[in-house]
Amino acid sequence: MNSFENRLSTLESAHNELIIRINARQKHSNGIYDRYENPVLTAAHVPLFWRYDLNPETNPYLMERFGINATFNAGAIKWQGSYLLAVRVEGVDRKSFFAIAESPNGIDNFRFWDAPIDMPETEVHDGNVYDMRLVAHQDGWIYGLFCTERKDPAAKIGDESSAVAQCGIARTKDLKIWERLPDLKTPSPQQRNVVLHPEFINGKYALYTRPQDGFIDAGTGGGIGLGFTDSMENAVVEKEFIVDEKSYHTVYEVKNGQGPAPIKTPKGWLHLAHGVRNTAAGLRYVLYMFMTDLQDLTKVIHKPGGYFIAPEGEERVGDVSNVTFSNGWILDDDGTVFIYYASSDTRMHVATSTLDKLVDYCTNTPPDGLRSAASVKTLKGLIEKNRLFLGQKQRTTAF
Repeated sequence: MNSFENRLSTLESAHNELIIRINARQKHSNGIYDRYENPVLTAAHVPLFWRYDLNPETNPYLMERFGINATFNAGAIKWQGSYLLAVRVEGVDRKSFFAIAESPNGIDNFRFWDAPIDMPETEVHDGNVYDMRLVAHQDGWIYGLFCTERKDPAAKIGDESSAVAQCGIARTKDLKIWERLPDLKTPSPQQRNVVLHPEFINGKYALYTRPQDGFIDAGTGGGIGLGFTDSMENAVVEKEFIVDEKSYHTVYEVKNGQGPAPIKTPKGWLHLAHGVRNTAAGLRYVLYMFMTDLQDLTKVIHKPGGYFIAPEGEERVGDVSNVTFSNGWILDDDGTVFIYYASSDTRMHVATSTLDKLVDYCTNTPPDGLRSAASVKTLKGLIEKNRLFLGQKQRTTAF
C-alpha cells in the first residue's frame, strides 16, 4: 500500500471512529437537563469527500482542498423517524452554508447527507447565510428562516466589515429541494434572529423578531419582538410588539433573541432564548427560558431568573469564546426534549430534558428580582423553607 492509500485509510478509520462513538450522559446534572460527554458535531464530522480531493493523480499528497472551520448553530426537526440538524457549516474561507446531519437517536451517530443544501439566492445575492430555524408549520410547509448578511452599501471606503443583516426565508417539503422566498420586511433596520411561530394566529403567520439598529448593536431595539404577516410568500411585518425586554444587569442586558420556535404545552408556550451581556472579556452569550400565554403570545406568564444553559469547561473556548447559542430543539413523542446548542461558534452539543421538567423549571423557579437585596430575600426564603421541612422531617422520623 502506497503512502496515499495509507494516509486515506488512516483518515477513513479515524472519521468512522468519530461518527460511531457512543455519547454518554455526564454523571452529574442539575436535575433540569442532562449534558453529554461529547459534542454531537464538530468540523471533523464533515465527510472526507467534502474536504479532500480523493484522486491521487490530482492530489498526490492527499491535502485538504476545502477546509472546514466549524459546525454550529443548527436548526432541528424530527423527520421520518430520524433526528435532523440543519447545521451552519463554516469553511476556512469564513463563508457559511447549510447542511443536513442525521442521527437515529438524536444523541450520537450524526452523519451528514451527501451534499450541502443548495439554497437559491434572491436577486440581491447573499454574502453569507447562517443560523437557520426549521419550523414545520400548520400550513403544511417546512420553513427555514435564517440570517442573510450582505455588505453595507453605505459603508465608507476601506470599511470591509460593516454589514446589513435581514431574515432570509425558504420552504421545502422534503428538506432537499428548497424554494427561496423574498426576504422578510420589517420596520427595523436589521434583523438577525427571526423565528416562525408554528401555528396560525387569527389566520396570520406570527414571527418572533429582534429589532436592531445596527449589525452588532441592538441600539434602540427593545428585545424579542412579535409581528404578524398575511403571507410568507411576501412576508411583511408592519409593527413589532416587544414580548421580552432587555433589562439592566441581567444575562440579557445587551440584547436577547428567540432561539428555536416555541413548544406548545397545556400551561403555555415554552420558549428558549439567548441573552447577551457585556464583560471585561467581551460579550457573553447564554440561554434562558420563559413561557407565554396560550392565547396572547405577547404575555409572558413565567420567566425563571438567570441563565438556563451557559458554557462550561471546553465549551467556553472556540472561535468566539464564552458563547452558548441554540436555534433548534425537538420534542419527542415520549415527552423527551432534545436541546441542541452550539458552544463558542465552533461545535454542536445536545442536552436532554422532558417537557414536564422544563414546564416545572419555568413555573417554579423564582424570577429575577433585579436587585441584590431581592436575590438575598429569595435565597433566604428557600433556606427557611428547607429548614422547616428538614425540621419537620426529623420530628416525624423521631416518632
